[in-house]
Amino acid sequence: MSIKAACKLLLIWSLLSANLLNAETLTGKVIHIADGDSITIMRDNTQYKIRLLGIDAPERDQPFGKQARVALNRAINGKIVNAEWNKKDNYGRLVAKVSYKQQDIGLQQIQKGMAWHYKHYAREQDPEDQSRYAQAEYQAQRDKQGLWQDAKPIPPWDYRHKRSR
Repeated sequence: MSIKAACKLLLIWSLLSANLLNAETLTGKVIHIADGDSITIMRDNTQYKIRLLGIDAPERDQPFGKQARVALNRAINGKIVNAEWNKKDNYGRLVAKVSYKQQDIGLQQIQKGMAWHYKHYAREQDPEDQSRYAQAEYQAQRDKQGLWQDAKPIPPWDYRHKRSR
């Protein structure tokens, strides 16, 4: 490996690490599941809306939209979760890696075929999570889990774009 390539890798690693070091952890009870990738948690009588980092689930009126919401509901509604976040989205939601009993909930949604790995924002994930999410999507697609039962499922970002025109 050249020195230039090594320096570039070191810079990328340090930026990712700095991003992760600035993350805050919020622990609270899940009180609402909006859809397959958005929840509300309560902590100290304050509600926090959260968008799960690294995934994009079908919209409610898309095929598997309701199933994605139900899967997330069954997994964590009423449970105490940890939300590791370091940014807010355009709607003011915390963008977070959510875990329950050390299980990555976004990853579970992908494994069940209830969400896509949201590759457009993958750079916001740590490299290990990027790899795990991509592998989980590949396996869910290969095994025709959930939304992958459709011959040509429409990613939610394409669906939203078509609806907004």
